[in-house]
Amino acid sequence: MNFNLTQDLVFLDIEATGLHVIHDRIVQLALIKYPKDGSDPIEYEKLVNPGLAISEEAMNVHGITEEMVANQPPFKDIASEVAEFIGDADLAGYNSNRFDIPMLMEEMDRAGQPLDMTHRKTIDVMRIFTKMEPRTLAAAMKFYTGQEIENAHDALEDVRATVAVLKGQLERYENVPYEDKDGNESIPVKNDMQMLHDFTTDLRFADVTQKLKYDINGTIVFNFGKYNNKPAGEWLYKDRQYLGWMLNKDFSYQVKDIIQKEVKAYADSLAKGNK
Repeated sequence: MNFNLTQDLVFLDIEATGLHVIHDRIVQLALIKYPKDGSDPIEYEKLVNPGLAISEEAMNVHGITEEMVANQPPFKDIASEVAEFIGDADLAGYNSNRFDIPMLMEEMDRAGQPLDMTHRKTIDVMRIFTKMEPRTLAAAMKFYTGQEIENAHDALEDVRATVAVLKGQLERYENVPYEDKDGNESIPVKNDMQMLHDFTTDLRFADVTQKLKYDINGTIVFNFGKYNNKPAGEWLYKDRQYLGWMLNKDFSYQVKDIIQKEVKAYADSLAKGNK
């Protein structure tokens, strides 16, 4: 099966020092790009020196030791080639909306190469799987392809498995209906990246860490704290101390970028007399 693409599609998988997308760092990055012109996919894989200790829990999962990455480049040294490889491609992965994409965004921002998500679709293969057939990646590989993952938790092997799983899902669920929690029925699993994006991405939230969300009018509001459900731009404009606190605390690069834009938009609307 060939993917029906309007933009290049890059599958990614990250192994890291731990599970915190802001505090932890990448130790291995693997990418497979499917060009929209239908040409052969291109693979990219790098070990990375994270510059900090790899947790024992993470090491037990992926098997990458500090000795293995000691002589590898830091992420900032490969950021430009990663940005060039990805280009304006859509992004896909397994649990990528909650882990791989936000972690990559943080690393790219620290390296001075922010990953603009504004017009980029994201397809989380795990969300298709957990909605349709709750399982692990290894079980998904077995279920959809009848094959075993030869070297699970190696980033490149995992991303290859993710590609195979998505192809299996597209075949299996080609005409299978899905009923959401409100009783609405649709056939969402199709070879259409926009439909897969909509099905695997929680469109209620403005950022991948779910600190900001959209209200019924499409306004970005807080999803936590003392201003929960209040418009972010308006209340941060009024409370500059809280704005400063958010910009200096461990919120993601994406959250900080959004709130600064929201504050500016609110200030501009005041200047035009719209508020």
